[in-house]
Amino acid sequence: MHCQLLIPDLFWPERGLRDIYRGLDVPALEQLLAKGRRRHSDAKSAEAWLSAQFGVERQQDWPVAPFSLLADGGDPGSHHWLRADPVHLRLEGGRLVLADSGTFSISQQEAESLTGSLNAHFSADGLTFYPLRPDRWYLRSAAAPALETTELAAAAGRSIDGLLPRGGDAQAWRTRLNDAQMLLHGHAVNEARESAGQFPVNSVWLWGGGTLADQLSTPFDALWSQDSFAAGLAQAAGVATHSLAEVAEVLLRASASEGVKLIVLDQLRCAAQYDDAHGWRVALQQLERAWFAPMLAALRQERIGMLSLHALGPDGVVSSEVTRGDLHRFWRRVKPLTAYVDGLS
Repeated sequence: MHCQLLIPDLFWPERGLRDIYRGLDVPALEQLLAKGRRRHSDAKSAEAWLSAQFGVERQQDWPVAPFSLLADGGDPGSHHWLRADPVHLRLEGGRLVLADSGTFSISQQEAESLTGSLNAHFSADGLTFYPLRPDRWYLRSAAAPALETTELAAAAGRSIDGLLPRGGDAQAWRTRLNDAQMLLHGHAVNEARESAGQFPVNSVWLWGGGTLADQLSTPFDALWSQDSFAAGLAQAAGVATHSLAEVAEVLLRASASEGVKLIVLDQLRCAAQYDDAHGWRVALQQLERAWFAPMLAALRQERIGMLSLHALGPDGVVSSEVTRGDLHRFWRRVKPLTAYVDGLS
C-alpha cells in the first residue's frame, strides 16, 4: 500500500518567522522528510495540486465549484458554476478583511433566507444561488463570465484589496458583489445575528468557477478527506471516498493492503490563514501524534510499502517519498523543520 499525505501549510507561510518552529517535538515528521527522496513542484494551492493529480485542466479558475457541488449531492450538469461562499467582511485599519465560515456558524434556515433574497434580486441577471450546505453556497450563471477569481483559502484572514475578481467581466461582477453586500447588510437575518452577538454574513466570496470536466485520471484507489473539491474529483473519477479519520490507525485497519491512498490533512490551514501561531503549533503536534508517528511505525512494520508527504506552501509543494529501506540510509541526516523552509535541501 502506498499512502500519500497532502498537507497544506505544513510550513508557516512567513519564511522569516523561524521562532515558530522552536521547541516543536515532531521527530517522526523530521525523519520522514529527511529519509525520503525529495522533489519540488510549482503547484501554488491545494486546488492546483489536486487538479494536476486527477488530470483536470484549469479553466479561467481551477473548476472547484462544479466538483464541490457534485460532492455535496448536487447535479452540475453542463452549467457554469461559481462558489459563492458566505463570508464576513470586517474593517481593520481602513482595509476590508475576510473571515470565512470556519470562524462563525450559520444555520441552514439562515442560509436559505439569505440566498432567497439574493435570488429575488439577481434572477433577472440569470443568476441562481444554491445553499447546498449552510457554509457552502453555489452560484449558477446562465453564461460563463470572463472572470478569474481568488481561492477562498488564499483570501481568508486577508485584506480583499487586490483579490477581487479580475478579467473582462470583472467590473460588472464587482458591481453585483456590491449590490449583494448592500442587500445582505440590511437583511433581517443579519440584524438578528448582530443582536445575538454573531458575525453578520455581509458578503459572498466568488471563486472556483467552471464546468464539470470529464475523462478524469484515476491516480488513487481511495481518498480520505474532509475537502469537498477532493471528494468531488474522486467521485467523478470513480475513486472510493471516505471522511477523514481522526487517527491514522483507523485508516490502516480499514484499507486494503494494496493500492494508492490519498489522505488530505488540512488541520493546519485555518490557523495559518488567521496568523494563529499557537494554534498552528498545537495542530502540528497533534498531526505528529495522530498521523506522522503511526505512519512511520507502519512503514517500519511493512504495513505500508511507501509513504509520500506533499507539503504545500506559498512557493509550491515539497514532496518526500519514503520506503522502509530509505529509513536505513544513515547518511540522510535528520534535520529540523527549519532546514526545509526555503524549499529543497
